[in-house]
Amino acid sequence: MNRHYPSNRDPLKRTAFVALPIGAVRPLGWLRDQLTIQADGLTGHLDEFWPSLANSAWKGDAAGEAWERGPYFLDGAVPLAYILDDARLKAKVRPYIEWTLTSGRPDGWFGPAGNTDRWPLAVAMKVLTQYYEATGDERVITILKNYFAYLRDNPPDWPDKDWRGVRAMDNAVSGFWLYNRTGDAGILRATESIYRNSFDWGTYFLDFPYTAGYFARFPYRDEWKKSFRAHHPTHVVNIAMGIKYPAVWYQQFGEDRLKKAAYQALANLDTHHGQVGGRFGGDEHLAGRCPTQGSELCSIVEYMFSLEKTIEALGDVIFADRLELLAYNGNPGTCTPDYWAHQYDQQANQVLVSIARRQWSTNGDTSNVYGLEPNFGCCTANMHQGWPKFVAHLWMATHDQGLAAVAFGPCQVKAKVADGAEVTVTEETDYPFDGTVRFVLQTAGPVRFPLHVRIPAWADGARLTAGGVDVPTTAGRFAVVDRQWKAGDTAVLTLPMKLRTETRYNNAVSILRGPLYFALKIGERFEKLDKIKLNDRFVDLAAMKADPQLHKMAELFEKTPLGDYAIHPTTPWNYGLIVDRAHPEKSITVETRKPGRVPFEQAAAAVTLKVKGRAIPEWTLRDNSAGETPISPVVSAEPTVDLELIPYGNTRLRITEFPVIAE
Repeated sequence: MNRHYPSNRDPLKRTAFVALPIGAVRPLGWLRDQLTIQADGLTGHLDEFWPSLANSAWKGDAAGEAWERGPYFLDGAVPLAYILDDARLKAKVRPYIEWTLTSGRPDGWFGPAGNTDRWPLAVAMKVLTQYYEATGDERVITILKNYFAYLRDNPPDWPDKDWRGVRAMDNAVSGFWLYNRTGDAGILRATESIYRNSFDWGTYFLDFPYTAGYFARFPYRDEWKKSFRAHHPTHVVNIAMGIKYPAVWYQQFGEDRLKKAAYQALANLDTHHGQVGGRFGGDEHLAGRCPTQGSELCSIVEYMFSLEKTIEALGDVIFADRLELLAYNGNPGTCTPDYWAHQYDQQANQVLVSIARRQWSTNGDTSNVYGLEPNFGCCTANMHQGWPKFVAHLWMATHDQGLAAVAFGPCQVKAKVADGAEVTVTEETDYPFDGTVRFVLQTAGPVRFPLHVRIPAWADGARLTAGGVDVPTTAGRFAVVDRQWKAGDTAVLTLPMKLRTETRYNNAVSILRGPLYFALKIGERFEKLDKIKLNDRFVDLAAMKADPQLHKMAELFEKTPLGDYAIHPTTPWNYGLIVDRAHPEKSITVETRKPGRVPFEQAAAAVTLKVKGRAIPEWTLRDNSAGETPISPVVSAEPTVDLELIPYGNTRLRITEFPVIAE
């Protein structure tokens, strides 16, 4: 067992890796720029003007929002504050934390008096565990112990028809964390009760019900909507959270079917609903593989967290590869580069952003504008966890008293290894835009420990050297450098960033390089709308100024990028590519540069692909989205033109699944 960081006690099964505490990993380079942008954007200001937070019951306002929005916000704001060591953000989250820590009742329940639902308490516990790791505040242990005693001593309340039942495994994440620090067996009795009495995601993923055949039963979209409206198992955020279910419960029950279900979850979702960037289609409910069906932002960030816990439990590279796809594509692509606005639904082929009817499964007309609260406000509260939790899980501890580089990005980790020696590893890289990752070690004296380095499954021919000596590597496995290290020693990983193609819906093609998908660079004209959607209504500047609760929103609306935005194309988008699927390097050239200070701004794209294509005149708008992707190969008599593709995360308008022009 790892001797330096709390890990699973008996009878829990040992995890493959051990998560490091919040603050052990700090971002550097472009990644620090990205987190700083987040802190300066919505995350750093949302509580100043958004009614769901400005008047939150989670900091003592009895009349304020008392359900999930306060904990959702803190689940990203707390790790961001402590990872950046940002005094202003720490001061923002402190009133919520202090109030929550004093809200415990004699029976163990905690939180606002207006809440009687167990679901938001599951999110609040994740917040408190991160806060404890950053501060060591023992009051966290006390309130969590009392709440798990409540769960142990009260009847199960995890109905399949409610959020708390289909998301119940999130309680076990905090339960295992607490058990490993206290050894209180009553906690495991509580988690076992949750497992026995809540929705079974393991069986769901093994015997996946919502296949393409299921959708064929509903030829009319109204019937499709009607069939899903009350279906928690088709709700994409529930599914994204449920992806962690097999790996979480495998730790307590060790059932082989659970381990198998962790892999089947990805395989079944990819087969029937897979979208570029590793996500699955779900504009509120499962929506298939068509590239104009959306993916909800909440499902992206929750999928990321599920993968982070699955990697920790099972240690398989497949889950880390998928995590990077989500982190570096859909996560930035569904937010504006300045982090002042986000979409509810993003599209792989997104050629117009506007308030208009689209072919969503159930979502409304505002779902793909970039704004404050498009469609529903859940993503406004929940979007903040993506980047900081990703940074926190770039590195993990190992049971051979070493460290594992689980995912890549410019950062620095400080951790204990071997017999307790503290080492600092600085990861110098522009990854994912560049394939060279340089690890520089600092230590007080010579120390021997193993360094585990992930070799992505796409990285055939990767080279790893340590002290100038080659280390054997295999794509899809962790390479291990077990040696004595001294201050200044380096290990260098060189990943071959070969162009790859992927066959998509209607035989379309998508282009990848490393973990990045590439999309057509379309001219983008941003239109700041004169109203902001708020709580199912639209408010203009005059209404904001007239409402005392919205006065701060009015000020920010005038002085900052806060607002709702439509985006209009200023260049054509309906192109097919002239590309050799088997050998894309023959028809595509690559240009690179350093990432910009706003890394995911269109003009700052660090990688550009040059490729030729032809327009497809019959491919036009339908229902305010790109029409059905023409089935490849496509005959076009239009002239050949030069096209530029840039990383998906640098685009707000895009074509990512391209028809292929017939030879």
